[in-house]
Amino acid sequence: MRDDVVSHAFSRAGTALVVAAAIVVFFLPPPAGYSPQTMHAAALCVLVIGLWALAALPEHIVALLFFLLAMVLAIAPAQVVFSGFASGTLWLVLGGLILAEAVNQTGLGVRFARILIGDRALSYRALIATVVLVCSLMCIVMPATVSRILLLLPIMAGVAHRLGLKAGSVGYEGVALAVIMTNYQVGTAFLPANAPNLVLAGAAETLYGITFIYGEWLLVQLPVMGILKGVLIVVLIWILFPDETRASAAHEAHSPLSGEEKRLAAILLVAVVLWATDFAHGVHPGWIGLGAGVATLLPHVGVMPVTSFTERVKLIPFFYIASILGLGAVMVETGLSRALGDILQAGLRLEPGRDATNFAILTLLSTFTGGLVTNVAQPALLAPLASHFAEATGWPLKAALMTIVLGFTTAVFPFQVPPMLVGVRVADLKMRRVLRITVPVAVLSLAVLLPINYGWWRAIGYFGR
Repeated sequence: MRDDVVSHAFSRAGTALVVAAAIVVFFLPPPAGYSPQTMHAAALCVLVIGLWALAALPEHIVALLFFLLAMVLAIAPAQVVFSGFASGTLWLVLGGLILAEAVNQTGLGVRFARILIGDRALSYRALIATVVLVCSLMCIVMPATVSRILLLLPIMAGVAHRLGLKAGSVGYEGVALAVIMTNYQVGTAFLPANAPNLVLAGAAETLYGITFIYGEWLLVQLPVMGILKGVLIVVLIWILFPDETRASAAHEAHSPLSGEEKRLAAILLVAVVLWATDFAHGVHPGWIGLGAGVATLLPHVGVMPVTSFTERVKLIPFFYIASILGLGAVMVETGLSRALGDILQAGLRLEPGRDATNFAILTLLSTFTGGLVTNVAQPALLAPLASHFAEATGWPLKAALMTIVLGFTTAVFPFQVPPMLVGVRVADLKMRRVLRITVPVAVLSLAVLLPINYGWWRAIGYFGR
Protein backbone atom coordinates (compact mmCIF):
# COMPACT_ATOMS: atom_id res chain seq x y z
CA MET A 1 0.00 0.00 0.00
CA ARG A 2 2.81 2.36 0.92
CA ASP A 3 4.60 1.55 -2.35
CA ASP A 4 1.43 2.40 -4.31
CA VAL A 5 1.12 5.76 -2.54
CA VAL A 6 4.78 6.59 -3.21
CA SER A 7 4.47 5.50 -6.85
CA HIS A 8 1.33 7.60 -7.32
CA ALA A 9 2.99 10.65 -5.75
CA PHE A 10 6.06 10.21 -7.97
CA SER A 11 3.86 9.91 -11.07
CA ARG A 12 1.94 13.08 -10.19
CA ALA A 13 5.12 15.04 -9.50
CA GLY A 14 6.72 13.78 -12.70
CA THR A 15 3.64 14.67 -14.73
CA ALA A 16 3.56 18.19 -13.30
CA LEU A 17 7.24 18.61 -14.13
CA VAL A 18 6.75 17.38 -17.72
CA VAL A 19 3.77 19.69 -18.28
CA ALA A 20 5.66 22.66 -16.83
CA ALA A 21 8.71 21.92 -18.99
CA ALA A 22 6.53 21.65 -22.11
CA ILE A 23 4.90 25.02 -21.38
CA VAL A 24 8.28 26.68 -20.88
CA VAL A 25 9.66 25.23 -24.12
CA PHE A 26 6.52 26.30 -26.02
CA PHE A 27 7.14 29.97 -25.19
CA LEU A 28 10.93 29.99 -25.63
CA PRO A 29 12.20 32.03 -28.60
CA PRO A 30 13.44 29.82 -31.44
CA PRO A 31 17.15 29.64 -32.32
CA ALA A 32 18.39 31.73 -35.23
CA GLY A 33 17.21 30.28 -38.52
CA TYR A 34 14.21 28.45 -37.06
CA SER A 35 10.53 29.38 -36.76
CA PRO A 36 8.33 29.42 -33.63
CA GLN A 37 6.82 26.16 -34.95
CA THR A 38 10.11 24.46 -34.12
CA MET A 39 9.75 25.30 -30.42
CA HIS A 40 6.06 24.39 -30.46
CA ALA A 41 6.97 20.98 -31.88
CA ALA A 42 9.70 20.63 -29.25
CA ALA A 43 7.16 21.38 -26.51
CA LEU A 44 4.79 18.75 -27.92
CA CYS A 45 7.65 16.20 -27.98
CA VAL A 46 8.56 16.97 -24.37
CA LEU A 47 4.96 16.55 -23.29
CA VAL A 48 4.11 13.40 -25.24
CA ILE A 49 7.39 11.53 -24.76
CA GLY A 50 7.50 12.57 -21.10
CA LEU A 51 4.01 11.23 -20.44
CA TRP A 52 4.84 7.98 -22.23
CA ALA A 53 8.08 7.58 -20.27
CA LEU A 54 6.30 8.15 -16.94
CA ALA A 55 3.32 5.98 -17.91
CA ALA A 56 1.28 8.74 -16.29
CA LEU A 57 -1.62 8.12 -18.68
CA PRO A 58 -2.57 5.12 -20.81
CA GLU A 59 -0.62 5.06 -24.06
CA HIS A 60 -3.64 5.52 -26.31
CA ILE A 61 -4.84 8.59 -24.38
CA VAL A 62 -1.44 10.24 -24.80
CA ALA A 63 -1.59 9.31 -28.50
CA LEU A 64 -4.99 10.97 -28.93
CA LEU A 65 -3.71 13.97 -26.96
CA PHE A 66 -0.87 14.30 -29.47
CA PHE A 67 -3.31 14.40 -32.41
CA LEU A 68 -5.54 16.90 -30.61
CA LEU A 69 -2.80 19.34 -29.56
CA ALA A 70 -0.94 19.16 -32.88
CA MET A 71 -4.10 20.20 -34.72
CA VAL A 72 -5.53 22.71 -32.23
CA LEU A 73 -2.17 24.50 -31.90
CA ALA A 74 -1.59 24.26 -35.68
CA ILE A 75 1.88 22.83 -35.14
CA ALA A 76 1.85 21.02 -38.50
CA PRO A 77 -0.60 20.37 -41.37
CA ALA A 78 -3.10 17.53 -40.96
CA GLN A 79 -1.43 15.44 -43.68
CA VAL A 80 1.75 15.50 -41.58
CA VAL A 81 0.15 14.92 -38.17
CA PHE A 82 -1.87 11.95 -39.46
CA SER A 83 0.79 10.67 -41.87
CA GLY A 84 1.25 7.52 -39.80
CA PHE A 85 -2.10 6.24 -41.03
CA ALA A 86 -0.77 6.30 -44.59
CA SER A 87 2.16 4.04 -43.69
CA GLY A 88 1.91 0.41 -44.75
CA THR A 89 3.79 -0.54 -41.60
CA LEU A 90 0.94 0.70 -39.40
CA TRP A 91 -1.40 -1.66 -41.20
CA LEU A 92 1.08 -4.47 -40.57
CA VAL A 93 0.54 -3.67 -36.89
CA LEU A 94 -3.22 -4.08 -37.33
CA GLY A 95 -2.79 -7.33 -39.24
CA GLY A 96 -0.44 -8.57 -36.52
CA LEU A 97 -2.94 -7.76 -33.78
CA ILE A 98 -5.63 -9.76 -35.59
CA LEU A 99 -3.28 -12.70 -36.21
CA ALA A 100 -2.13 -12.74 -32.59
CA GLU A 101 -5.74 -12.96 -31.41
CA ALA A 102 -6.45 -15.72 -33.95
CA VAL A 103 -3.47 -17.76 -32.73
CA ASN A 104 -4.70 -17.39 -29.15
CA GLN A 105 -8.37 -18.03 -29.88
CA THR A 106 -7.87 -21.16 -31.98
CA GLY A 107 -5.26 -22.65 -29.64
CA LEU A 108 -2.81 -23.11 -32.53
CA GLY A 109 -0.03 -21.37 -30.60
CA VAL A 110 -0.39 -23.74 -27.65
CA ARG A 111 -0.39 -26.77 -29.95
CA PHE A 112 2.64 -25.49 -31.88
CA ALA A 113 4.65 -24.89 -28.73
CA ARG A 114 3.78 -28.27 -27.21
CA ILE A 115 4.61 -30.13 -30.42
CA LEU A 116 8.02 -28.45 -30.51
CA ILE A 117 8.68 -29.27 -26.86
CA GLY A 118 7.30 -32.81 -27.06
CA ASP A 119 7.13 -35.31 -24.21
CA ARG A 120 10.82 -36.09 -24.02
CA ALA A 121 12.78 -36.20 -20.79
CA LEU A 122 14.81 -33.01 -20.99
CA SER A 123 17.78 -31.98 -18.93
CA TYR A 124 17.64 -28.44 -17.55
CA ARG A 125 20.14 -27.20 -20.12
CA ALA A 126 18.21 -28.82 -22.94
CA LEU A 127 14.98 -27.33 -21.59
CA ILE A 128 16.39 -23.77 -21.61
CA ALA A 129 17.77 -24.21 -25.13
CA THR A 130 14.41 -25.62 -26.28
CA VAL A 131 12.47 -22.75 -24.71
CA VAL A 132 14.67 -20.19 -26.48
CA LEU A 133 14.28 -22.06 -29.78
CA VAL A 134 10.49 -22.30 -29.46
CA CYS A 135 10.17 -18.61 -28.57
CA SER A 136 12.39 -17.67 -31.52
CA LEU A 137 10.26 -19.69 -33.92
CA MET A 138 7.09 -18.16 -32.50
CA CYS A 139 8.51 -14.73 -33.39
CA ILE A 140 8.14 -15.74 -37.04
CA VAL A 141 4.44 -16.63 -36.89
CA MET A 142 3.08 -14.42 -34.10
CA PRO A 143 3.82 -10.70 -34.47
CA ALA A 144 2.85 -9.26 -31.06
CA THR A 145 5.51 -9.53 -28.31
CA VAL A 146 3.11 -9.24 -25.38
CA SER A 147 0.80 -11.87 -26.92
CA ARG A 148 3.71 -14.29 -27.36
CA ILE A 149 4.84 -13.77 -23.78
CA LEU A 150 1.33 -14.22 -22.35
CA LEU A 151 0.83 -17.33 -24.49
CA LEU A 152 4.18 -19.00 -23.83
CA LEU A 153 4.74 -18.24 -20.14
CA PRO A 154 2.00 -20.57 -18.84
CA ILE A 155 2.94 -23.26 -21.36
CA MET A 156 6.60 -23.23 -20.37
CA ALA A 157 5.72 -22.94 -16.69
CA GLY A 158 3.63 -26.08 -17.07
CA VAL A 159 6.52 -27.92 -18.74
CA ALA A 160 8.89 -26.74 -15.99
CA HIS A 161 6.46 -27.98 -13.33
CA ARG A 162 6.18 -31.42 -14.95
CA LEU A 163 9.98 -31.60 -14.98
CA GLY A 164 10.16 -30.88 -11.26
CA LEU A 165 10.91 -27.14 -11.40
CA LYS A 166 8.38 -25.63 -9.01
CA ALA A 167 7.30 -22.00 -9.02
CA GLY A 168 9.86 -19.93 -7.14
CA SER A 169 12.74 -22.30 -7.83
CA VAL A 170 15.88 -21.16 -9.63
CA GLY A 171 15.02 -23.37 -12.60
CA TYR A 172 11.52 -21.89 -12.86
CA GLU A 173 13.05 -18.40 -12.90
CA GLY A 174 15.43 -19.48 -15.64
CA VAL A 175 12.59 -20.81 -17.80
CA ALA A 176 10.46 -17.68 -17.29
CA LEU A 177 13.38 -15.36 -18.07
CA ALA A 178 14.22 -17.37 -21.19
CA VAL A 179 10.66 -16.73 -22.44
CA ILE A 180 10.69 -13.01 -21.58
CA MET A 181 14.19 -12.23 -22.87
CA THR A 182 13.93 -14.21 -26.10
CA ASN A 183 10.53 -12.93 -27.18
CA TYR A 184 11.70 -9.34 -27.10
CA GLN A 185 15.44 -9.35 -27.71
CA VAL A 186 15.65 -12.11 -30.32
CA GLY A 187 12.34 -10.89 -31.74
CA THR A 188 13.97 -7.69 -32.98
CA ALA A 189 15.67 -9.78 -35.68
CA PHE A 190 12.28 -10.40 -37.37
CA LEU A 191 10.64 -7.33 -38.93
CA PRO A 192 6.99 -7.92 -37.91
CA ALA A 193 7.80 -9.42 -34.50
CA ASN A 194 8.18 -6.31 -32.29
CA ALA A 195 6.54 -2.91 -32.12
CA PRO A 196 9.83 -0.91 -32.18
CA ASN A 197 10.77 -2.65 -35.44
CA LEU A 198 7.49 -1.54 -36.95
CA VAL A 199 7.84 2.00 -35.64
CA LEU A 200 11.30 2.29 -37.20
CA ALA A 201 10.15 0.78 -40.50
CA GLY A 202 7.10 3.04 -40.52
CA ALA A 203 9.20 6.12 -39.73
CA ALA A 204 11.63 5.25 -42.53
CA GLU A 205 8.72 4.99 -44.94
CA THR A 206 6.92 8.11 -43.70
CA LEU A 207 9.97 10.36 -43.42
CA TYR A 208 12.26 9.14 -46.18
CA GLY A 209 10.25 6.94 -48.54
CA ILE A 210 12.44 3.96 -47.62
CA THR A 211 10.85 0.52 -47.33
CA PHE A 212 12.59 -2.21 -45.32
CA ILE A 213 11.83 -5.62 -46.74
CA TYR A 214 11.56 -8.75 -44.62
CA GLY A 215 14.55 -10.49 -46.21
CA GLU A 216 16.87 -7.50 -45.85
CA TRP A 217 15.97 -7.10 -42.17
CA LEU A 218 16.78 -10.78 -41.59
CA LEU A 219 20.10 -10.52 -43.40
CA VAL A 220 21.19 -7.49 -41.40
CA GLN A 221 19.92 -8.42 -37.93
CA LEU A 222 19.37 -12.18 -37.63
CA PRO A 223 22.94 -13.59 -37.64
CA VAL A 224 24.19 -11.58 -34.66
CA MET A 225 21.25 -9.95 -32.86
CA GLY A 226 19.06 -12.98 -33.47
CA ILE A 227 21.08 -16.20 -33.45
CA LEU A 228 24.09 -15.13 -31.38
CA LYS A 229 21.91 -13.15 -28.96
CA GLY A 230 19.77 -16.28 -28.46
CA VAL A 231 22.89 -18.35 -27.76
CA LEU A 232 24.09 -15.70 -25.30
CA ILE A 233 20.76 -15.81 -23.43
CA VAL A 234 20.92 -19.61 -23.21
CA VAL A 235 24.49 -19.69 -21.90
CA LEU A 236 23.94 -16.93 -19.34
CA ILE A 237 20.82 -18.60 -17.95
CA TRP A 238 22.75 -21.87 -17.66
CA ILE A 239 25.46 -20.08 -15.68
CA LEU A 240 23.41 -17.60 -13.61
CA PHE A 241 20.31 -19.74 -12.95
CA PRO A 242 21.68 -23.29 -12.64
CA ASP A 243 19.28 -26.10 -11.78
CA GLU A 244 18.41 -29.69 -12.69
CA THR A 245 15.17 -31.25 -13.84
CA ARG A 246 13.81 -33.98 -11.57
CA ALA A 247 11.21 -35.81 -13.63
CA SER A 248 10.16 -36.67 -17.15
CA ALA A 249 7.41 -34.71 -18.84
CA ALA A 250 4.11 -36.51 -18.66
CA HIS A 251 2.74 -37.76 -21.97
CA GLU A 252 -0.20 -35.77 -23.30
CA ALA A 253 -2.46 -37.10 -26.01
CA HIS A 254 -2.64 -34.69 -28.94
CA SER A 255 -6.05 -34.20 -30.47
CA PRO A 256 -6.26 -33.78 -34.24
CA LEU A 257 -6.13 -30.30 -35.72
CA SER A 258 -9.49 -28.55 -35.86
CA GLY A 259 -10.71 -26.96 -39.05
CA GLU A 260 -9.94 -23.51 -37.67
CA GLU A 261 -6.39 -24.53 -36.76
CA LYS A 262 -5.80 -25.97 -40.24
CA ARG A 263 -7.06 -22.83 -41.95
CA LEU A 264 -5.04 -20.55 -39.67
CA ALA A 265 -1.90 -22.63 -40.23
CA ALA A 266 -2.41 -22.26 -43.99
CA ILE A 267 -2.95 -18.49 -43.69
CA LEU A 268 0.19 -18.11 -41.54
CA LEU A 269 2.25 -20.26 -43.90
CA VAL A 270 1.24 -18.18 -46.92
CA ALA A 271 1.97 -14.95 -45.01
CA VAL A 272 5.42 -16.09 -43.89
CA VAL A 273 6.32 -17.24 -47.41
CA LEU A 274 5.17 -13.92 -48.87
CA TRP A 275 7.07 -11.97 -46.20
CA ALA A 276 10.23 -13.96 -46.87
CA THR A 277 9.99 -13.40 -50.65
CA ASP A 278 8.95 -9.75 -50.68
CA PHE A 279 12.23 -8.91 -52.44
CA ALA A 280 10.88 -10.84 -55.44
CA HIS A 281 7.22 -9.75 -55.62
CA GLY A 282 7.56 -6.24 -54.15
CA VAL A 283 4.41 -6.31 -52.02
CA HIS A 284 4.86 -4.30 -48.82
CA PRO A 285 4.94 -6.47 -45.65
CA GLY A 286 2.11 -4.34 -44.27
CA TRP A 287 -0.32 -5.36 -46.98
CA ILE A 288 0.67 -9.00 -46.56
CA GLY A 289 0.03 -8.78 -42.81
CA LEU A 290 -3.25 -6.94 -43.29
CA GLY A 291 -4.35 -9.47 -45.90
CA ALA A 292 -3.59 -12.34 -43.53
CA GLY A 293 -5.51 -10.59 -40.77
CA VAL A 294 -8.52 -10.00 -42.99
CA ALA A 295 -8.41 -13.64 -44.13
CA THR A 296 -8.82 -14.82 -40.53
CA LEU A 297 -12.04 -12.78 -40.25
CA LEU A 298 -13.69 -13.74 -43.54
CA PRO A 299 -16.82 -15.90 -43.17
CA HIS A 300 -16.26 -19.58 -44.11
CA VAL A 301 -12.56 -18.89 -44.79
CA GLY A 302 -11.40 -17.35 -41.54
CA VAL A 303 -11.02 -18.79 -38.08
CA MET A 304 -12.76 -16.25 -35.83
CA PRO A 305 -16.22 -14.72 -35.69
CA VAL A 306 -16.45 -11.35 -37.42
CA THR A 307 -17.35 -9.86 -34.04
CA SER A 308 -13.87 -10.77 -32.75
CA PHE A 309 -12.50 -7.65 -34.39
CA THR A 310 -14.61 -5.37 -32.20
CA GLU A 311 -14.73 -7.55 -29.10
CA ARG A 312 -11.30 -9.20 -28.84
CA VAL A 313 -8.69 -7.38 -30.95
CA LYS A 314 -6.86 -4.77 -28.87
CA LEU A 315 -6.51 -1.61 -30.98
CA ILE A 316 -4.51 0.46 -28.47
CA PRO A 317 -1.13 -0.31 -30.16
CA PHE A 318 -2.59 0.75 -33.53
CA PHE A 319 -3.30 4.32 -32.38
CA TYR A 320 -0.16 4.42 -30.22
CA ILE A 321 2.13 3.64 -33.14
CA ALA A 322 0.18 5.95 -35.48
CA SER A 323 0.84 8.82 -33.09
CA ILE A 324 4.53 7.94 -32.82
CA LEU A 325 4.89 7.95 -36.61
CA GLY A 326 3.05 11.27 -36.75
CA LEU A 327 5.34 12.71 -34.08
CA GLY A 328 8.40 11.85 -36.17
CA ALA A 329 6.85 13.50 -39.22
CA VAL A 330 6.06 16.64 -37.19
CA MET A 331 9.69 16.80 -36.01
CA VAL A 332 10.88 16.79 -39.62
CA GLU A 333 8.22 19.20 -40.93
CA THR A 334 8.88 21.85 -38.26
CA GLY A 335 12.68 21.67 -38.48
CA LEU A 336 13.02 20.19 -34.99
CA SER A 337 14.88 17.13 -36.23
CA ARG A 338 17.30 19.36 -38.15
CA ALA A 339 17.97 21.44 -35.02
CA LEU A 340 18.55 18.35 -32.88
CA GLY A 341 20.70 16.83 -35.62
CA ASP A 342 22.93 19.91 -35.73
CA ILE A 343 23.36 19.81 -31.94
CA LEU A 344 24.12 16.08 -31.83
CA GLN A 345 26.38 16.19 -34.86
CA ALA A 346 28.52 18.85 -33.21
CA GLY A 347 28.64 16.95 -29.92
CA LEU A 348 29.12 13.41 -31.24
CA ARG A 349 31.99 14.22 -33.61
CA LEU A 350 30.83 11.92 -36.39
CA GLU A 351 33.19 11.92 -39.38
CA PRO A 352 33.25 10.06 -42.72
CA GLY A 353 35.75 7.24 -42.89
CA ARG A 354 35.62 6.40 -39.16
CA ASP A 355 33.05 3.64 -39.52
CA ALA A 356 33.96 1.71 -36.37
CA THR A 357 33.90 4.82 -34.17
CA ASN A 358 30.71 6.14 -35.77
CA PHE A 359 29.07 2.73 -35.36
CA ALA A 360 29.95 2.62 -31.65
CA ILE A 361 28.81 6.21 -31.02
CA LEU A 362 25.43 5.83 -32.72
CA THR A 363 24.72 2.47 -31.12
CA LEU A 364 25.58 3.78 -27.65
CA LEU A 365 23.41 6.86 -28.29
CA SER A 366 20.46 4.63 -29.17
CA THR A 367 21.08 2.39 -26.17
CA PHE A 368 21.30 5.38 -23.83
CA THR A 369 18.08 6.83 -25.24
CA GLY A 370 16.34 3.59 -24.28
CA GLY A 371 16.91 4.45 -20.64
CA LEU A 372 14.99 7.71 -21.05
CA VAL A 373 11.94 6.61 -23.03
CA THR A 374 10.10 3.35 -23.66
CA ASN A 375 11.35 1.11 -26.44
CA VAL A 376 8.56 2.07 -28.83
CA ALA A 377 9.28 5.80 -28.48
CA GLN A 378 13.02 5.22 -28.92
CA PRO A 379 13.02 4.82 -32.74
CA ALA A 380 10.44 7.60 -33.05
CA LEU A 381 12.84 9.97 -31.32
CA LEU A 382 15.93 8.97 -33.31
CA ALA A 383 14.58 8.14 -36.78
CA PRO A 384 14.07 11.81 -37.75
CA LEU A 385 17.76 12.37 -36.97
CA ALA A 386 18.97 9.48 -39.13
CA SER A 387 19.45 11.61 -42.26
CA HIS A 388 21.82 13.88 -40.34
CA PHE A 389 23.74 10.88 -39.00
CA ALA A 390 23.99 9.39 -42.50
CA GLU A 391 25.31 12.68 -43.92
CA ALA A 392 27.86 13.04 -41.13
CA THR A 393 29.16 9.46 -41.43
CA GLY A 394 28.94 9.09 -45.18
CA TRP A 395 26.76 5.99 -44.80
CA PRO A 396 23.63 4.99 -46.70
CA LEU A 397 20.54 6.15 -44.83
CA LYS A 398 19.46 2.55 -44.15
CA ALA A 399 22.68 1.86 -42.20
CA ALA A 400 22.08 4.91 -39.98
CA LEU A 401 18.50 3.76 -39.39
CA MET A 402 19.54 0.20 -38.55
CA THR A 403 21.92 1.34 -35.80
CA ILE A 404 18.77 2.39 -33.91
CA VAL A 405 17.73 -1.28 -33.83
CA LEU A 406 21.01 -2.19 -32.15
CA GLY A 407 20.11 0.22 -29.34
CA PHE A 408 16.55 -0.87 -28.66
CA THR A 409 17.21 -4.59 -29.08
CA THR A 410 18.89 -4.63 -25.66
CA ALA A 411 17.06 -3.42 -22.56
CA VAL A 412 18.68 -3.19 -19.14
CA PHE A 413 15.52 -2.43 -17.18
CA PRO A 414 12.14 -4.11 -17.83
CA PHE A 415 10.32 -0.77 -17.60
CA GLN A 416 11.96 0.14 -20.93
CA VAL A 417 9.92 -2.62 -22.60
CA PRO A 418 6.28 -2.85 -21.47
CA PRO A 419 5.82 -6.47 -22.73
CA MET A 420 8.87 -7.56 -20.70
CA LEU A 421 7.43 -5.86 -17.62
CA VAL A 422 4.13 -7.67 -18.17
CA GLY A 423 6.01 -10.96 -18.33
CA VAL A 424 7.93 -10.20 -15.13
CA ARG A 425 4.69 -9.50 -13.29
CA VAL A 426 2.86 -12.53 -14.68
CA ALA A 427 5.76 -14.81 -13.70
CA ASP A 428 5.97 -13.08 -10.30
CA LEU A 429 9.72 -12.52 -10.57
CA LYS A 430 11.75 -10.30 -8.25
CA MET A 431 13.33 -7.33 -10.00
CA ARG A 432 16.78 -8.08 -8.59
CA ARG A 433 16.57 -11.55 -10.14
CA VAL A 434 15.56 -10.08 -13.49
CA LEU A 435 18.47 -7.63 -13.42
CA ARG A 436 20.77 -10.57 -12.79
CA ILE A 437 20.23 -11.57 -16.44
CA THR A 438 19.38 -8.27 -18.18
CA VAL A 439 22.55 -6.47 -17.06
CA PRO A 440 25.02 -9.19 -18.21
CA VAL A 441 23.16 -9.56 -21.51
CA ALA A 442 23.40 -5.80 -22.07
CA VAL A 443 27.08 -5.62 -21.14
CA LEU A 444 28.08 -8.58 -23.31
CA SER A 445 25.91 -7.35 -26.18
CA LEU A 446 27.80 -4.06 -26.18
CA ALA A 447 31.24 -5.54 -25.51
CA VAL A 448 31.09 -8.70 -27.65
CA LEU A 449 28.12 -8.83 -30.02
CA LEU A 450 28.34 -5.27 -31.32
CA PRO A 451 31.94 -5.65 -32.61
CA ILE A 452 30.86 -8.89 -34.30
CA ASN A 453 27.84 -7.09 -35.74
CA TYR A 454 30.10 -4.34 -37.07
CA GLY A 455 32.22 -6.98 -38.82
CA TRP A 456 29.09 -8.58 -40.28
CA TRP A 457 27.83 -5.26 -41.66
CA ARG A 458 31.21 -4.58 -43.24
CA ALA A 459 31.23 -8.07 -44.75
CA ILE A 460 27.84 -7.54 -46.45
CA GLY A 461 28.76 -4.02 -47.55
CA TYR A 462 26.07 -2.32 -45.48
CA PHE A 463 28.15 0.81 -44.93
CA GLY A 464 28.13 1.42 -48.66
CA ARG A 465 31.78 0.69 -49.32
